Amino acid sequence: MQTTSAADIEAVLDESGPDYEEFSFEPATGGTRADVYMVTLVYRGTEYEVVVKFQPPDDDRFAVEPKLHDYVADRTEIPIPRILVFKEEPERNVPPYFVTERVRGDNLADQYGSMTDDRWERVIEQVGSIMGDLHSEIAFEAFGRLMLYDGRITIRNWRGNWREYFADLTRSHIGQIDATPFDGVQSRAEAALEDSISLVPEDGMPRLVHDDMQPTNLLCMLDEPDPITAVLDWQDTLAAHRDYQLAQAEFLYIDSTFDDPDVRERLRQKLYEGYRTHHEFEADERYERCKPIYQLSTLLWRMTGFDDAFAEDDLGRARAEFQYRQQFDRLLDAVPR
Repeated sequence: MQTTSAADIEAVLDESGPDYEEFSFEPATGGTRADVYMVTLVYRGTEYEVVVKFQPPDDDRFAVEPKLHDYVADRTEIPIPRILVFKEEPERNVPPYFVTERVRGDNLADQYGSMTDDRWERVIEQVGSIMGDLHSEIAFEAFGRLMLYDGRITIRNWRGNWREYFADLTRSHIGQIDATPFDGVQSRAEAALEDSISLVPEDGMPRLVHDDMQPTNLLCMLDEPDPITAVLDWQDTLAAHRDYQLAQAEFLYIDSTFDDPDVRERLRQKLYEGYRTHHEFEADERYERCKPIYQLSTLLWRMTGFDDAFAEDDLGRARAEFQYRQQFDRLLDAVPR
């Protein structure tokens, strides 16, 4: 992660912002977002808040995220921050950056202590609705990770076969685990993938999938009828099978959070109800068979980012590591052979 100074933020404001009397800034909190800063500036005695995101080192896909903000906003009702400025080639000596509006709401993961049954139901139903909206309006001709080429959204190293792409995606997660506390699980994960990959469908309509739509990337106002006020961090986007993201959402919001099977089932139905407001869906035998395979891939991805999500002295680190290992064992048992 680069070191961002007040001079970097000042350069952005001088190049792209209005006249201002003063400003302050702080790094964004929550999740693994790097190089994102919350900026408050004073203009004619009034405070305004914006968000500045710099291109991380070695990120050649940075330009796709601001493009996707407008692309998704024009085609869906999904709450997404409006892009105010995007500078792919800044005049000042700073990395490429974009500026968005500051959206009301707090990180969902930071509000777990305030969650009630009713709030969970409304949040998870809206998560389903957001995914259904995304999948009903935007589709592609092949599977792969999105990038920008000549100002157009396109697919890098595209595949026409979902099974092949998903297998490669999961193997890439397995290949990064050696640098985490979970080094040693790779052979078991690889064996489970090899034993079950034939059950994953080869075809299906490639849909736009936000591949990092975890609670840390949602802003929420919990007392609102539609509590999610923004979906953040669109840099990890795929053209993928819709069932992959549904299974991923079940894991991130339900199965990794609640132990009570009745609660899980109630919230699962809320997720499906929300999804069906935009796109038809039935949790049929094929979906249920593939779900643990998709969820295992999701957990492996979370393992690769464990050190970024939990600092060395974080009191929750040991508990989270134990939970991840429990989830790994449970999913290995659930993967059909």
